[in-house]
Amino acid sequence: QKITELLFLDNFITAFSFFGQNIQANSLNIILPVGISFYTFQTLSYTIDVYKRKLEPTKDFIAFSAFISFFPQLVAGPIERATHLLPQFYTKRTFDYSKAVDGMRQILWGLFKKIVIADNCAEYANQIFNNSADMNGSTLVLGALFFTFQIYGDFSGYSDIAIGTSRLFGFDLMQNFNFPYFSRDIAEFWRRWHISLSTWFRDYLYIPLGGSRGGTWMKVRNTFIIFIVSGFWHGANWTFIIWGALNAIYFLPLLLTNNNRNNLETVAQGKLLPSIKELSFMILTFGLTVFAWIFFRAENIGHAISYISKILSSSLFEIPKFSGMRNALTTIILVAIFVLIEWKGRKDQYAIAHLGIKWKPPIRYAMYYAIVIAIFWFSGKEQQFIYFQF
Repeated sequence: QKITELLFLDNFITAFSFFGQNIQANSLNIILPVGISFYTFQTLSYTIDVYKRKLEPTKDFIAFSAFISFFPQLVAGPIERATHLLPQFYTKRTFDYSKAVDGMRQILWGLFKKIVIADNCAEYANQIFNNSADMNGSTLVLGALFFTFQIYGDFSGYSDIAIGTSRLFGFDLMQNFNFPYFSRDIAEFWRRWHISLSTWFRDYLYIPLGGSRGGTWMKVRNTFIIFIVSGFWHGANWTFIIWGALNAIYFLPLLLTNNNRNNLETVAQGKLLPSIKELSFMILTFGLTVFAWIFFRAENIGHAISYISKILSSSLFEIPKFSGMRNALTTIILVAIFVLIEWKGRKDQYAIAHLGIKWKPPIRYAMYYAIVIAIFWFSGKEQQFIYFQF
């Protein structure tokens, strides 16, 4: 990873050019370790907890070293707390067959998310975003949807692999994704998306700033601060800042109506399908999320604005068309199957945690073999994990 626009250098140069000032500046091409944002936050949480006397400083150097360099979650999370992970290094572990099986199952599902869903979606998302000027509005909507499932499959897939691998060694990591695209409002989405980061900002930034104790204005201010910081955490690019600001704006109706309740009840509790009201809120929240992801994926603000402008044009009602559209239909079908499986397993920590447990062994193992075959079949489109760059 390189920081080539330190403190938005290019934006300041552009601003000065309007006043006739031709500034030549050299940016610092600093090569940073992979995943530095993640283990920086992990060690910061330890330091802050010790400083606030919420945690006794450890005297076990080996345990502390293992805590900050635990390989499954080192480069892309989950961002663990010392109070949860560090004590696990103090205790001896023996092989636990049931944990190992569960860990392997979660690794399998994580690989499916990454290789079958994310990497396939990435192929078409990249093609559409990189050639957006030549695409019609409906194709750009499709590109935004491809990226929406790419980033979810990519990031939550890594988390599943990390959590499953840790379980093989007898360690328990926190859940990082809880079926966020089934959320009914943006607050619920952020309680389900990248949970380790959102709770980190809540505990170490939002609450110290005053949290929700100072009235509506205080809640609005603090919400904007944490989302702007979250955007900056992803990179020194205005697109990330706008992505964060958009999510803060989405919070405004909930904050102004005091309707930001800690609702994590499973959608359509005890039912096969959601109610019309639940479905309407799910579609609205999903649509707002997709819109924000356009800024996250765009190369710059101009790219994002032109992308959105094209969507809002009359070409939105044309038939989507781009090179490889027929092959993309296979990916669309795979995503549809993936969503159905996620919906079926939405009550569990991951979708296939208990899927097929009550089935007869031949049928259950046939399902596992089908997932393995799909992983190998689609394994030729490798894409780097998105969050390795942060």
